[in-house]
Parts: sequence; structure tokens; C-alpha cells
Amino acid sequence: MKFKILAALVSLSFFAFSQDDSKQLEKIYKTSLTNGKSYEWLSYLSNEIGGRLSGSLNAELAVEYTKKELESLGLDKVWLQPVMVPKWVRGNPEFAYIETAPGKTIPVNLCALGGSVSTPLQGIKAQVVEVQGIEDLKLMNRTEIEGKIVFFNRPMQADLIQTFEAYGGCVDQRYDGAKEAGKLGALGTIVRSMNLRLDDLPHTGAMSYGDTPIKQRIPSAAISTNDAERLSGMLKIDSNINFYFKQNCKQLKDVQSYNVIGEIKGSQFPNEIIVVGGHLDSWDLGDGSHDDGAGCVQSMDVLRLLKETGIRPKRTIRVVLFMNEENGLRGGRKYAEVAKKKGEKHVFALESDSGGFTPRGFSFSGPDYKINQILKWKPLFEPYLIHYFKKGGSGADIGPLKNDAIVLAGLRPDSQRYFDHHHAANDTFDAVNKRELELGAATMTSLIYLIDKYGFNAIQSQNQLKD
Repeated sequence: MKFKILAALVSLSFFAFSQDDSKQLEKIYKTSLTNGKSYEWLSYLSNEIGGRLSGSLNAELAVEYTKKELESLGLDKVWLQPVMVPKWVRGNPEFAYIETAPGKTIPVNLCALGGSVSTPLQGIKAQVVEVQGIEDLKLMNRTEIEGKIVFFNRPMQADLIQTFEAYGGCVDQRYDGAKEAGKLGALGTIVRSMNLRLDDLPHTGAMSYGDTPIKQRIPSAAISTNDAERLSGMLKIDSNINFYFKQNCKQLKDVQSYNVIGEIKGSQFPNEIIVVGGHLDSWDLGDGSHDDGAGCVQSMDVLRLLKETGIRPKRTIRVVLFMNEENGLRGGRKYAEVAKKKGEKHVFALESDSGGFTPRGFSFSGPDYKINQILKWKPLFEPYLIHYFKKGGSGADIGPLKNDAIVLAGLRPDSQRYFDHHHAANDTFDAVNKRELELGAATMTSLIYLIDKYGFNAIQSQNQLKD
């Protein structure tokens, strides 16, 4: 009985304030679409700085630029948080071809995977063994693999509407493929790009050797989906054709970089911290506009939009631009480590790292009663075509903050075009639509506004309310 009464009171409370909230969300969206800053910031990050590989000069230029822009917003505090990051460099452009007969070659679009070792100076040329993933590889004998190049050719599953699910279904071959193929004596690995469409653009991404000794590590590269199809077709005709590739990448010593942080201090509950953020680093083939320049500038604009629309937060709202998500997650781990040491109380964290396309909603992880409270606000977002509110993943950089009490959330834009650009040379500013980007910033701001205004009610479970 107590539960029903309290639940009814909560419902009435939300109804009573819904009109004010509706007007405030309208104001946030209008301000973002008519006076947004995210697109302007992204233009500078992408066009003036460019790709921001962790440990690079461009990454440090991005740190300086975003810090300066956050300072210009008149926040209560802006600072840099030191973090040591890996420094991997690509070196000279990669070169590859299929050899059908001595002197007869077909060029291949290829790029080294992030973290890979280089080939020998002369490159690698060998026969190819095609497999459909790591599980397929594990069914083979060493005699079938030794001295050859392993070609991982499992495509993303095209009939999955959730494209990140399709990505997750085959990305293990990119990450662990070289480690597993090396155990069987392979000379190198080539991996079909994580891309749903057929094109000529190879997609890089992180790979790992685990605890493989350095001298036993083999080079690994991605080839475009068109070239993967071509190579697979040619192998069916002649399994004895050779593949050649040469890459010049290397892993250098760790270097110091920074997370960029700014905050508005809460007026009533300053010790309760709400985080919004994205990762400032990117891969080096494009300029990282979708992954994750978009998420960074949207997160920055959340704090600006709160100020522009006259909202004085009750809780501390903190923007964090994380460094080194792509090939180490060092920034996210450092932020959580420092927060724990300081005894900071984080109540909510929202990450944007799925591109700057049209926002559809959010996914959440955390206590059910808190997520259920958020679901009550769903009607407020429907005028803006925001409808996806589901329990699920959040974001890699905020993941280390996870505990039994915090709610973690991820912005979920329309993902159907995301993997056309992900980690590729066409992840560029021209692929970002200004209006879609600004809608994302407004959507994030609206959720942060509601979380800050209401906090989380104390009704945790029906059992707690029984006599």
C-alpha cells in the first residue's frame, strides 16, 4: 500500500512539473539549433587540427584548443588531468598487392592496424589462408597455417538493425587475430574492414598481442571490403596465389597527455557530480569528426547550453574530454582512478561516442529503479523524435566509473551510416550534418537538465517499503 501511494505521489510530481520541463526542453533545442557552437568547434578540430592519434602533436593541439574554448564559456573551473598514453606511429604509407603469377599483380587498399608491428623492410609475401573468424582458425592445424598469411574475412552481419551488434560480432578477429594466428606460425594477418558497405577504404582500429613476446609478434593490417571480396573470390579459383604487404609502423615510449575537464559547480548539491563527455583522440586516417570529435563538441555544448538557457544546476555538471580511448582507454581509467582517490560521488555519466548522426535516444546501465525514473521522462522527448530508451551499454570511457549506484548512459544516434566512416579516411568534417550534430547536443543537454533537476528518488524497491 505504501508503495502505491508513494508511486502515485511521484507520478503526480512529474505531471505537475511536465509543463515547465517541456518549455525548458523547447528552449534548449531552439538555442542549440539557432545558436549552437558544436559545429563551429568541430570545424576547427577537424579542419584546422585534423586526426588526433594519441600521443601525437595534433592530440596536444586539440587539448590546448578545447581547454581554451571551455575557459571562454565562463565555467567555474577548467583544468587538465595528466595521463600517460601510448604513442604508436604509422610511418610511411602501406603498400600491398595480390600476385596471380610472377610479375602479374593487383594493387590492394590496405592500412596497418593500430598497435601492429611493422613488416620486415622488404615486406612479406606468402600464400594466403582464408578463415571466417578466430573460431574457424582454431579448428586448423599448424601445418595449414605456418609460413602463410591468415586472411580473416568474416563480414559484419548485414541483417542486424543494431549495427554495433554487427560490429561486435566480428571485431574480435581484428583485435585478437594476429595473436592467435601467430601461435600457429603465421607470418602476418590481414583483416576484412569493419564496414557494412563495399568500398575501397580500409578501416583501422586497435589490435592486441596479449602477452606474446615482442620477437614473436606478427604484423596485422586491414584491407578494404572490396579487396576482401576480390581476394576471397580469387582464392576460390587459385588457392596458391601470393599476397604481399609492407607497413612501417612502430610503437614508441609512452608520452604524457591530458584529459580536458571543465565544470559548473552545483548550487545545492555540489558534491554530487554529473559527467558528460567524449574522447578527444582519434585515429589518423581521417580527421575523427564522427569518432569522436562530434561527441566532444556536443559535450562541451551541454554546459554552454545550460548557461545560455538560464539554468543554474543544483548538482555539479562536469564535461570530460577523455584522451586515448582508441588504443588504450588510459584517459577513462585515469579519470575514474583520480575520482576514487578523491572520494568523489558521481551520480550520473553520459557519453557520446557513436557519431554525430541524428539522435534517436539513449541506452542505460545502472539500478533498475533509477532507469525506470528516467523512462518517465520519455514523453518529453517525443516531440523531438527521441524515442529509444533502453537498458544496455553506455560508453567505454565512463565504464570505469561503474558501481552499484551510478547510472551510466550513452547517446544513441542513428547508426546505419556510422560504420561507413568508422576508423577510415572518410571520417571527415564533410560527413557531419550541422543540424544532426546540434540535435544531439540538445538531446544530451535535455537529459542532463532533468537528471540535475530531479536527482533520483529514494524508492529503490517494493521490498524496502513493506512493514
